[in-house]
Amino acid sequence: MKTTLSIAASFLALTTVAGCGFAARSPEMYRDDTKAVLETRNNDIRACYDGVLAGTPGVSGKVTIKFDVENEQGKITNPQVDPAGTTAPQPVADCVIKNIAGLGLTPPDARKGEGTWVWEFSAPPPPAPAAAPKS
Repeated sequence: MKTTLSIAASFLALTTVAGCGFAARSPEMYRDDTKAVLETRNNDIRACYDGVLAGTPGVSGKVTIKFDVENEQGKITNPQVDPAGTTAPQPVADCVIKNIAGLGLTPPDARKGEGTWVWEFSAPPPPAPAAAPKS
């Protein structure tokens, strides 16, 4: 089964911290680098969705996650489901949380970040009915 995964993002760098060995990304670079890190888990997240889809055909929805990116290690911390932006079943949301926790940006950024990411899941359309045989 094929799933469609689209990602919408907004990312805001909040505080500035001086230090060496850290990157100082622009908000756009921060967003793009975070997207690249999150996308490393797309196959695992899709596999969870496919498992839920197998048990509940046609299930679809969005999972919106809010999280922090710490500035010392660049790790994604405190990932939480945003109930206001989540319509997918809880097992799909749990899978997203499990798969992104502990990921990190390399190198870490000089600023702490707060992120919101949205995954959208949709079941493939049902197969078209077979054409009636010609007489």
